[in-house]
Amino acid sequence: MTMRFNLKLFLGLVIIAVFFTSFSWWGRCGTPQLADSRIYPDRVDDSAQNNYPHDIQAGKPHQQSEDIDCLINDDYVVNCQREGEEVYVPFGFIEKYFEVYGKVSTVNGRDRFDWQHSYSKVYVPKRTYDPRDIFMSFENYNVEIRDRVKCISGIDGVPISTQWGPQGYFYAIQIAQYALSHYSKNMTEKEPTIVKYVDGANVEENIKQWRALDKASSLTVMYDDDRRESVLRFSSSDVVDMTQTGNPTGLALKLEHVNDLIISLQLKFTSNGSISVSVKLRDTNDVYVIRYVQSSTVINMSGNTVLYGIGNRTRWSRLTRDLFTDLQKGLLLNNKFSRKVKLKNVKIISLVMHGNGLLSDVHLSTTSHLAFFFNAAEWLVTNQDDNGGWPIDVKRTLMPGVMELKPGWYSGMAQGQAISTLTRAFWKTRDRKFVDSALKAIRLFHVPSEKGGIVAMFMDKYVWYEEYPTTPSSFVLNGFIYSLLGLYDLKYLCETIQDVCSPAQVQQTLELYGTGMTSLKTLLPLYDTGCGTTYDLRHVTVPGSAPNVARWDYHTTHINQLLMLATVDDSPILKDVATRWTGYMKGKRAKHN
Repeated sequence: MTMRFNLKLFLGLVIIAVFFTSFSWWGRCGTPQLADSRIYPDRVDDSAQNNYPHDIQAGKPHQQSEDIDCLINDDYVVNCQREGEEVYVPFGFIEKYFEVYGKVSTVNGRDRFDWQHSYSKVYVPKRTYDPRDIFMSFENYNVEIRDRVKCISGIDGVPISTQWGPQGYFYAIQIAQYALSHYSKNMTEKEPTIVKYVDGANVEENIKQWRALDKASSLTVMYDDDRRESVLRFSSSDVVDMTQTGNPTGLALKLEHVNDLIISLQLKFTSNGSISVSVKLRDTNDVYVIRYVQSSTVINMSGNTVLYGIGNRTRWSRLTRDLFTDLQKGLLLNNKFSRKVKLKNVKIISLVMHGNGLLSDVHLSTTSHLAFFFNAAEWLVTNQDDNGGWPIDVKRTLMPGVMELKPGWYSGMAQGQAISTLTRAFWKTRDRKFVDSALKAIRLFHVPSEKGGIVAMFMDKYVWYEEYPTTPSSFVLNGFIYSLLGLYDLKYLCETIQDVCSPAQVQQTLELYGTGMTSLKTLLPLYDTGCGTTYDLRHVTVPGSAPNVARWDYHTTHINQLLMLATVDDSPILKDVATRWTGYMKGKRAKHN
């Protein structure tokens, strides 16, 4: 009896001891949990900072700090701070040493230091990829403002690149990206504001807004048989005073607009002539003239005048220009102008016509995305060669003396993104020339790199469509996936609309896409570094070469591409790899042995 009583008492004491021990350890676990949330900033909300233990709150050091030298890898010394047993290393050193990023922000009236392992953003697809819809996340791209874009050609209406050559050249990848960004913006942005100044139905009223700047200039209304509507006929001297010290000439239209910086007009010169648009920087009151002349000049800056050649315009054609971009690119040629212009500071003052010609459908708008998209799509059709490609007329060097391409090379990425552009142009217009050009573009997907094509073989087994068809092969990842997206877009079109593609063409696109996807799923692990990705496989194909680690923006592109493909391909490897690579952007690492 006594023994049973003692056993109950003993068990009761054990239960009480376990309870208090557990409660004590539960209270202690709060600090590691907070520490964990500070290591992973995506788990922290703005209220979390109020839960930090008092001894680590910003501005409240719990001990006196003192200077201490930090010896880094026995190589050099950095000035650090010590508080008790804790040593604080300057973030300015950490940022460069570990390639991380941080800034001080203010949240709820308190300063907070935001730490990020990467500077780029993953765009998780909201829906299944549709080749008629926006392309990737290209609605966020602004190709024309890139430093490596010299300007938008006045003749062709597409970017002129200086990425690998200061002379400027047409680069099909850049042109296709320009097209796809404007196509995507057109589908995601609100309808543009349009202000009309000349249209056929109201031309008699429109003419009253114009004024002659000199006695020799005149403006009349006439009926044009080609356009089958009434248009404005202008006549003035084609000589323009570039110094602006003499008497002005021409026919002027006062505009006075701030936000509507896209100008568009139907134009036909009957002699030499030009168009001048005056703009003012509202923060400085400086006035600049953007002049469009009938010449082959790409871009020039003289005094306060930016000059663009628009080619011969003696037939009716539409000229649509982004005045903000045209001004910005011109000012960059002026060594004395060291800052970038802000959109809100640009105001259009006037439009002046010089020479002789006809004018119709003049308007300003906030955007004109489809016009810019079709400029690029038309360029791709017009400039495609007999091989089905768009040769790149500049030398490209990936590794000096090892991986080099002579001018005239083709790119699998260019072929893919051009196809993505052309198929979308077809969906918009149902014009056969666009799908014909896209089908012609797949010719190079059958030509080996060493024979002037874009196809490489990994281990003599896996097909790869090269962005840069070097020998030895480079196997660039993002460019290959863009080529696959182009093939998918064409495959979708051929399968969706009957009689657009022949049975042989349907089978061809299926095989090219399917073979490429097999290679992608097989070779993906080779690009994984355990903490990021490599841009290409030069460390595999060039003995002794170090890995070419992808910058965060390219690493993010890899993730975005895989996530997009995962919406049309249910293979687990695409999502699994994308998830792991996303973790690397938060500082996660592959496990060690």
